[in-house]
Amino acid sequence: MKILVSGGLGYIGSHTVVELLEKDIEVVIIDNLYNAQKETHDNITKIANKPSTFIQMDATDYDGLKALCQLHHFDGIIHFAGYKAVGESVAKPLMYYYNNLLSTINLARVATEENIQKFIFSSSATVYGDGTSPFSEDMALLERTNPYGETKAMSERILSDASKANPNFNVTLLRYFNPVGAHMSGLIGEVPNGIPNNLMPYVTQVAKGIREKLSVFGNDYPTIDGTGVRDYIHVVDLAKGHVAALLSDKKGVNIYNLGTGKGTSVLELINAFMKENNLNIPYQIVDRRPGDIAISYANAEKALKELQWEAKLTIEDMVRDAWHFEKNVR
Repeated sequence: MKILVSGGLGYIGSHTVVELLEKDIEVVIIDNLYNAQKETHDNITKIANKPSTFIQMDATDYDGLKALCQLHHFDGIIHFAGYKAVGESVAKPLMYYYNNLLSTINLARVATEENIQKFIFSSSATVYGDGTSPFSEDMALLERTNPYGETKAMSERILSDASKANPNFNVTLLRYFNPVGAHMSGLIGEVPNGIPNNLMPYVTQVAKGIREKLSVFGNDYPTIDGTGVRDYIHVVDLAKGHVAALLSDKKGVNIYNLGTGKGTSVLELINAFMKENNLNIPYQIVDRRPGDIAISYANAEKALKELQWEAKLTIEDMVRDAWHFEKNVR
C-alpha cells in the first residue's frame, strides 16, 4: 500500500507517518514547511528505521499534485495540510479560507480523477460549534465560533459531496479533540513557529525559560475551576487512529471522533504537568480568547466499535512526553 500524506512533517502528520511506516506502508510526504521543519523527516526515519519520500510542495498546487499522483499511483491520501490556529483564523480569515479549502478541493479533485479510493481528512471538534459535550458524530453541527472551525466543516461537506458523486471515493472524516504530547523517543513533537497558539508547547516553553509565564485565557467559564475544559489526547494515540481508519474496509463517508471521552481543565493540565515533571509553571489569568468555547470533549464510542481504536495513553504520559521532547528540541 502506498499513501500520500499532505502536511506530513507537521505535528500530527509526522507522528502518523511513523505509525504508517511501522505498519510497512509506503509513504510519500508533501509539505510546504509553513509550520514544519525539514529536519523532521530525518527524525521520522530514525524512529521508524524505514525510508519515506519527502517532496516540498503546497497542497494548493493542483498541477503539482496531479503530476505526483500520476507518477506514484497512490492507494490513499491522508490530508493534514492546513492552517490550524483558532486565534489566527479570527485575525486572518481569508488566508484560512483560501489555504484550507483550496488544498482540500485540489486533493479531492486529483483523488477522484486518478481513482484514489481512500481519503482520510484531518478534521476537528470545532465543527460542533458551541454545542453541548460530549459531542457525538450524529449531532447536528451548530454554527462554528471561528473561521478555522468553519474551514473544517466546509471541507467535510466538500469531501462528503465528492464521495456521493463518486461511489469509489471513500472518505473518512476524523474529528480531533486536543492533541498534546510527543513521540516517546523525544525526536518529534510540536514545534510551533513564533509564539505558540496551543497550550502544551507554551507550557513547555515556560518550563524551559524561553517564555516568562503562561497566559490562561479566562477563568470565568462554567467549569470545575473556571478555565476551559478540553479532551486532551496523546498525539501517538491520535496517529494510531489514522492507521485504523486507513485499514478499515468501510465504504462511503464515515465520521469518527478521536478523543479520550474525558474533559480536563486548563488548570488541571497545568497542575498535572508541574506534578509529573516536578516543575513550577508561573501563569496569569487573562481575558477569554475570541472563538473559544467553555467545554469540549468527545463521545469516542463509535471509533472503538467500528475501528477497534481507543485512546490508551494518560494525561501523565502526555505531559511527560511533551517535556521530554522540549528538552531535546533546542
